[in-house]
This record gives sequence, C-alpha cells and structure tokens, in this order.
Amino acid sequence: MKRVTAIDITRGLVMVIMALDHVRDLLHTPALTQNPTDLATTTPAIFMTRWITHLCAPTFVFLSGTSAYLSLQKQRAANGDANSARRFLLKRGIVLILLELTVINFAFWFDIHFQSLLLQVIYAIGGGLVIVSFLARLPVKWVGSIGLVIMFGHNILQLVPTFTNPTAKLVWALLFRTDFFPFSPHFAMIAGYPLIPWLGIMLVGFATGQLMERPIDQRKPLLLRVGLGALLLFILLRFLNMYGDPAPWSGQKTELFTVLSFINVTKYPPSLLYALLMLGLALLFLSAVDGKENFLTRWLTVYGKVPMFYYILHWYLVHLAMIGMSLLQGYSLADLPTGPLNFGRPANAGLSLGGVYLVWIGLVIFLYPSCKWYGRYKANHPEIGWLRYV
Repeated sequence: MKRVTAIDITRGLVMVIMALDHVRDLLHTPALTQNPTDLATTTPAIFMTRWITHLCAPTFVFLSGTSAYLSLQKQRAANGDANSARRFLLKRGIVLILLELTVINFAFWFDIHFQSLLLQVIYAIGGGLVIVSFLARLPVKWVGSIGLVIMFGHNILQLVPTFTNPTAKLVWALLFRTDFFPFSPHFAMIAGYPLIPWLGIMLVGFATGQLMERPIDQRKPLLLRVGLGALLLFILLRFLNMYGDPAPWSGQKTELFTVLSFINVTKYPPSLLYALLMLGLALLFLSAVDGKENFLTRWLTVYGKVPMFYYILHWYLVHLAMIGMSLLQGYSLADLPTGPLNFGRPANAGLSLGGVYLVWIGLVIFLYPSCKWYGRYKANHPEIGWLRYV
C-alpha cells in the first residue's frame, strides 16, 4: 500500500503549529496568569495565537486513528495476520502511555522527583490505540459509528454533577472530564485529556482510513465535501447556541470580539463544536495538499513522518529555552521555582508575543535537520523494531 503523503504533510503542519503553543505557554510574559481565550482580558493577537493551535490535538488524534487503520491494512496485506497487527496497536498504545508518564512528563517539569503528572494528548492517543486494538475486530462502519456517537453525544455528560467520592471523581476525570487533583503538598495531577471524548475523534479518523485507500481523484473531493459539511454544521449549531459546547457565544464590545466569541470553542474536554470546527479545517487542508508536491509540502513532510520524535524533542528544547531565557534575564538557577505543577519559570521572567514567535521559528528550523536525519534512519532500518514506536 502506497504511503499517503497528505497525512504526513497535514501532521507536519500541526506539529509545527503545536510548538508555537508550547513556546507561548513557557516563555510568554502573561502566560502564567492570563487565559489567552478569556475575552475579558485577552487581545486579538494573543487569542488567535492560542486559537490556531486548537487545530493540533484533534488533527493529531484523528490522523492517529487513520494511520492505525492504514497500518492494519498494510500488515494484513503483507502477512495476512490480523491478530499480529492488532497486537502491535495494543503494544504501541501501552508504550505511548508509558512515555507520557515518564519521558514526556519529565520534559514538562524537569523534576526528578516527579511531583507533577500531566496527562495530555499522548495519554489520549495511547489509551485510544489500546481500545482500537480491540474494536478493530468490528466492521469499520461500526467503529466509525461508535466514534460519531461519542463525538455528538458526550456533551450530554456535562450535565452530570461533580462527584464527591475521590475515586469516582478520578475515574470520571480519566475517562470523561478534565480535572485537577492536588493529592498532597508534594504531588498533583491534571487529567487534561480525558480518554473517551478523544477516543471518539480517533475512531472517526480510523473509519476515514477507508476513504484514504481510494484513488486520489476520488478521495480529494470527498475530503473537501466532508470538511465543508463539518464546518457548515458547526456554523448552524453554533448559531443556534443550544447544544455542542458548554460555553455559548454572545455579543461583545466590538464586532471582532463577537466573532472571536463565536469561534471560542471548548477544548477541555473537546466539545462537539470544537471537533467539527477543527476537523473541518483539517480535512480542507488534507484535501488541498493531497497529491501536491512543492517546497512547503516537502518541508512539512519531514516533521510529519517522525511525529513522536519531534514531539518529545521539542518539549525538551522549549523547556531549555525557558531556562536560558530566565538566566539571560538575570535570574539564577536558584531563582527557578519548584514544586507540583511548576514549570520552573520565575514570575516576572518572559518574552513579548513577538519574542515568542521568534523563538518558535528558531526552534522549528533547529529541529529540521534532526527530524530529517531520524526519518531517513528509521526508513533505512526497518529491522530495528523499537523505531516503530518513536
């Protein structure tokens, strides 16, 4: 089965954009105290810097599902053993969860005592792949239908009141609702990406894998129509302001801020309207780049072929950049704060939004040679089994 380069291109785009959000989180001066999408305190520039990065997680999760489907078909065609293909998805999911708990969380906090635990997108993808490894026995249409039911129905669960029992509250957060758990003065956890809402997106991506098997002249217009349909449904539901997002839009002090309110959808957990808007845009881009080859698509493909390598490496570089920024601004290592859920940035350290963009561009360019080398090394050494996991 020929590799679908449009998937690598689209994944590369969201990996590049994702780095902008993480640089902003750790280096932008107001990031420690300001919610960038709070219309009462934000600016259009800060809002859009955060909003554009909303595209990343759902596209990454969706394409993880698509890639899982295509990987299963490739392995079935190669050796006819569907069970081994599903076992690989199971093992890959477990490996991703372990990476999230160890290597990636250390990159977040640089804390050898692991006083903080943040369950983010790699946890959601890993858990999703574990579930997909079992659901893949079902007809693809059933898998896609389960995903659509989750996507369209999980917002009903926001009506469920908060649990008072600590165990029930933790289980509910791991599966359905973003929540914070200060277990002790020395350990805290954020369940940032509850598994089930993101699983819905992954299952829809898995079912979309069948579409990606079609010839390009068939799938390209289909991707365009599905993407436009998702955006039109978003506009309709958002205009009605009745269902699909816990935060309704409203008129604001200016027309621009009213537009920002309209597109200010909820990511934690991903609402139906958030998924429709972001996946609609992703599908339009996927259709636009399908079959295209130019400098931009080749450049994005370099990142898109090694997403996990890029993801891990970029977090370490962003955190090191934050420490370097703090030292250059006159702080010492002793001034870097420690403790649960603390990145280690002094309260008054930081860069302007323009400085954030410069660091982001420099970081992405710096990562290019490493990603290109690793992509070639991975392709040239299929006999090294562990390379399939990173």
